[in-house]
Amino acid sequence: MNDSQGSLSAGTRPDHAPADHPRIPAPKLGVLIANLGTPDHYDYWSMRRYLGEFLSDKRVIDIPNWKWQPLLQLIILTKRPFTSGKNYKSIWNHDKGESPLMTITKAQTEALAQRMEGMFGDQVMVDFCMRYGNPSTRSVVDRMVKAGCEKILFFPLYPQYAGATTATANDEFFRALMKQKRQPAARTVPAYFDSPHYIEALAQSVERAYDAAPERPELLIASYHGMPRRYLMEGDPYHCQCQKTTRLLRERLGWGADSIHTTFQSVFGREEWLRPYTVEHVAELAKSGVKRIAVVAPAFSADCIETLEEIEGEIREAFEHAGGESFTYIPCLNDDPLHMDVLAHLAAENLSGWTG
Repeated sequence: MNDSQGSLSAGTRPDHAPADHPRIPAPKLGVLIANLGTPDHYDYWSMRRYLGEFLSDKRVIDIPNWKWQPLLQLIILTKRPFTSGKNYKSIWNHDKGESPLMTITKAQTEALAQRMEGMFGDQVMVDFCMRYGNPSTRSVVDRMVKAGCEKILFFPLYPQYAGATTATANDEFFRALMKQKRQPAARTVPAYFDSPHYIEALAQSVERAYDAAPERPELLIASYHGMPRRYLMEGDPYHCQCQKTTRLLRERLGWGADSIHTTFQSVFGREEWLRPYTVEHVAELAKSGVKRIAVVAPAFSADCIETLEEIEGEIREAFEHAGGESFTYIPCLNDDPLHMDVLAHLAAENLSGWTG
């Protein structure tokens, strides 16, 4: 450290600096975990703001603005906030006044911070942001820089990479860095769809669910968030990474080739998406005589509207209505200790060379 910087402690001036020099916090490393996002509430205007931000993202909907925005603003955002708000209300954490995703992400942040402190002492600051809604990526990056983070590891909580998830989260992080006078050094954590630690945590969650089931499910459905099939053809690796996650999970469990089916949920619009669609596939299974299935959602690091309402609601109903008798939803890894060990391992691995 040269004379112009001097020895710094929290909120001090550099050695040899004039009296009017701004105080500078002690240097830190930052780990910033990021999830998709959540509305602030399930009322109409909160839902409209959230959906407007989400559905205006070019990584999510890449239709030209002149064609998409009139449809979005005049039709979709007039009607959809009511139905989406009703769905959010059905899963809302009313005690804490927030969505389950927010509750879980806070718990994940706290657990990761404890593990980082155990590894690195007070050297690392851990925080979280949302790509859409609050806390915004920009606000948290600003807070971390002001707290002294001179290097930030950005960690999108998506095991499989997709342009509409990982890439747009990274985009927003880089845009936030553009606003900083003193820009920190930055790294991003890559997809971890084939990490042995992640696969192990996923496998153990399946084993626990199967051990607790009154009767063993006949099939396991690995339901991933969908995307337009066109994105795959344009080079997005998401579909391939989902397929590999399923294969590695099956191999770790020691199951046969047809014991796990890969499907895709959350289809939106008229364009063809990745198939098979989960809601259709489970109904077809029930009609073919399958009575007991379990569903796991390996693309989600935390339970949210797509798991708690869509899988537990729409997809469960499709299976049961078609004749299925036993539907087991296996929760996301959330803040399970083994999952948090996985995230801590990945964070520490990507902090290599930055930590003392």
